[in-house]
Amino acid sequence: MAASNFKDNDLRAAFDAGIIDASTYEHLTRFLAERRIASGRPAEQAPRFDFVNVLWYMGALIVLGAMSLFTTQAFSAWGPKALIATSVVYAIGFAVAGAYLWRWRGLRTPGGLLATCAVGMVPLFIYGIQAATGNDPSETQSYHDFYVWVRASWLPMEIGTVLAALVALAFFPFPFLVMPAAFALWFMSMDLTPWLLHSEEFTYEQRANVSVMFGFLVLAIAWLVDLRRWRGGDFAYWLHLFGLMAFWGGLTAQNSGSDIGKAIYCLINVGLVFLSLFLMRRAYAVFGAFGISLYLGYLAEDVFKDSFLFPFALSGIGLLVIGAGLVFHRYGDAVAAFLGRILPGTLQELRPVHARDQGL
Repeated sequence: MAASNFKDNDLRAAFDAGIIDASTYEHLTRFLAERRIASGRPAEQAPRFDFVNVLWYMGALIVLGAMSLFTTQAFSAWGPKALIATSVVYAIGFAVAGAYLWRWRGLRTPGGLLATCAVGMVPLFIYGIQAATGNDPSETQSYHDFYVWVRASWLPMEIGTVLAALVALAFFPFPFLVMPAAFALWFMSMDLTPWLLHSEEFTYEQRANVSVMFGFLVLAIAWLVDLRRWRGGDFAYWLHLFGLMAFWGGLTAQNSGSDIGKAIYCLINVGLVFLSLFLMRRAYAVFGAFGISLYLGYLAEDVFKDSFLFPFALSGIGLLVIGAGLVFHRYGDAVAAFLGRILPGTLQELRPVHARDQGL
């Protein structure tokens, strides 16, 4: 296990059990604290999963959901001006409260979550501006030219959300702030289809192709973010997640009628599983394993079609997937560490920082 995975309570437990003496405990505690600070991640910033953090994140999500509901109710009752005014007041209130908790109280998690809520007000503000200027994106359904396309799209809200999240990150280096930006990018991958294809009409498969390309681009950005150590936590997580959703979702939506196309789809998903070891990102293994299961399900249905053996074949596939998960759970870190030792130096430099640390 890498040293960075040890917590203070782990060392304390070893000291209480008599495994290390008082002098060793003191030296190790000081060394690990200095190592965390040198890496740009103080000890108090280590991510935790406890009841208090669950309440904080749940509260932030409830606020964002409530404001989305308010969009419909306020717009229908009072019009766009009320929506603009409310979104501005809430954004300022969330930003001020978040800054107070972040900078003066040292409570970075609730402060960062309030900053995220402030970013969540930006698309509501832009929606109100569009509606007030006669460019309500929900009223236009066709794409006749570029002007109408811009007027009919949700792109201004998506672009505004991404920019607002980037500005907020400059003042609040909080990883969850990447979530609204990644979410907006995911939707942008669907709304960009008419512009990229320069066509009023497009097929479902063309939209899936755009999703694949856009998802691949987001994954490349996430990989670049992962190549350096960032103060404050894992800023690439949400980019990886939503990039995978766009890439894998578009790939899966492509209905290839040939066996070769389906086999290539399976190989890509196998590649995602192995890529999870290279990048040390479990999400790649989850999406890859699910894609492999879909392909195996297709094979089982083709071979055992209209047969009583089909349910047993599906059950066997499920057990194999569970078994693979158990193997990766037990030996995944060891395999990743072995991979880190045998890879050439050039490829090692292309691995994320946390993956290189894991291979030490």
